[in-house]
Amino acid sequence: MISLDEAVTARLESHGARFEVLVDPDAALEIKRGEFEGDLEEVIAAEDVFENAARGDRPAEDDLEKVFDTTDPLEIIPEVIKEGEIQITAEQRREMQEQKRKQLIDTITRNAVNPQMDNAPHPPERIDNALEEAGFTVDPMEPVQQQVDDALDALRPVIPIRFEEVTMAVQIPAEHAGSAQAKIRGFGDLEREEWQADGSWIGVLTFPAGLQNDFYDTVNEHSSGEAETELIKDKDDLNTR
Repeated sequence: MISLDEAVTARLESHGARFEVLVDPDAALEIKRGEFEGDLEEVIAAEDVFENAARGDRPAEDDLEKVFDTTDPLEIIPEVIKEGEIQITAEQRREMQEQKRKQLIDTITRNAVNPQMDNAPHPPERIDNALEEAGFTVDPMEPVQQQVDDALDALRPVIPIRFEEVTMAVQIPAEHAGSAQAKIRGFGDLEREEWQADGSWIGVLTFPAGLQNDFYDTVNEHSSGEAETELIKDKDDLNTR
């Protein structure tokens, strides 16, 4: 379960009665769209249905039976969310908006590059400032992924930016290969790998271009700076390597 501070109220009025449930805001939106695949008990603040959640008042069981044909809260809660309205306070809206803004900036930072600077990653501060300059408003009620394209459209007149992937080859010396390759292979899509006769490991990975600095930091950290990396300009070259 989540804390009351994290929850929003979903409210349904039907047959002259009111029903309220307390739920995580993102999960509520997923449930409303039919996209929720998690455990309901992990995203609610109370395994209960209320007439007035703020006061803790509960509806009559007859009203639950009349509207939902059950008194089981775990069956009723999704129905209240799907058919009702999600109520959020101004403070909750501000907090949700700030959280979504941070998630949006992180998503763009991880995937975007500056095409005028040899596809160098944009730092988060630059993305943040550019969104502010562009006057882009994050919608706290929409998933981040559905806002990325609109954000990019707003950013392009302000900074040079595009989403791009890079393919990187890395060779880890034998003394670090065992532990380092396990960390590195999870960075993106592993195009190919080879264990050399001397025990060293070579891997070729494709990942969002904005993660290049993180990739170099990870490689250096887990190889004591002894690894070799090479940016693959043309993936067709992989067939001849």
